[in-house]
Amino acid sequence: MTQNKLQAWVSAARLRTLPLSISGIITGTALAYDENFFSWSIFILAIITTILFQVLSNFANDYGDGVKGTDNENRVGPKRAVQGGTITSSQMKIGVVIAAILAFISAILLIYVSFSWSSFLYIFIFTVLAIIAIIAAIKYTVGDSAYGYHGLGDLFVFVFFGLVAVGGSYFLFTKSFDFFIMAPAITIGLLSVAVLNLNNMRDEESDRLSNKNTIVVKFGGRWARKYHFVIIAIAFGCITYYSWQSFSSWNHLLPVLVIVPLSIHLTKVYKTNSNKLLDPELKKVALSTFLLSLLFLASAVIS
Repeated sequence: MTQNKLQAWVSAARLRTLPLSISGIITGTALAYDENFFSWSIFILAIITTILFQVLSNFANDYGDGVKGTDNENRVGPKRAVQGGTITSSQMKIGVVIAAILAFISAILLIYVSFSWSSFLYIFIFTVLAIIAIIAAIKYTVGDSAYGYHGLGDLFVFVFFGLVAVGGSYFLFTKSFDFFIMAPAITIGLLSVAVLNLNNMRDEESDRLSNKNTIVVKFGGRWARKYHFVIIAIAFGCITYYSWQSFSSWNHLLPVLVIVPLSIHLTKVYKTNSNKLLDPELKKVALSTFLLSLLFLASAVIS
């Protein structure tokens, strides 16, 4: 493989999306660590598996949007590999298959390390979740029934980046479930949805022309701005609620600090008239979500 081709694949993997994708794992790990449950092997495999799922999703999105013509000259964001011709659609399809296989193998290793053969039920549930996650990563933009083209992307991002990532990783460590951790899980999920919403607001015009019926296309950019403020406000509430309920020392207030950069972000969104100018805000919300996960981890480690 030539250096240019390797660079094309690295670019298609979209490494800048990885901090957001592992935020849920770090948060779930922090919640488990706070209850004196931790394993380096589970943590490392969970991170690797999540990264592979994200790369799979990025390859599949590049392929799906590329062959549908959604990625075109009207797109505001960075040029994709299939769109730009640096990787052909057939090559990207092979990349999707390879990424899916690697993600599944990593998921099986994670499940084995977490449960060994001690619980067939847990093994079965998490194996099914892994398969569903692979299908969801691919079907976001691939195929005639791609759910990203029917306004369901927000729901799937909320479930997999928030509830499954946080709740699932927490369970892998503790082998138990506590509904109290749903507050951080909802927070991570909503902030991940906020990143997707910004992406869809930015691409509203090109998505409409390509019949990609995201929630923004369905309800319009003005509605999407209100929606954006609402989901981040609910995330604020969940962070505050969790910190208040778990408070025993100052370190439990660390996650609340993320409200500062997110408030600055909301001010920027409010003052920006054109949705096309919101592209830089994607990175800010993604990194704020990653920061939140690190603050959860710091809170747990300090205690």
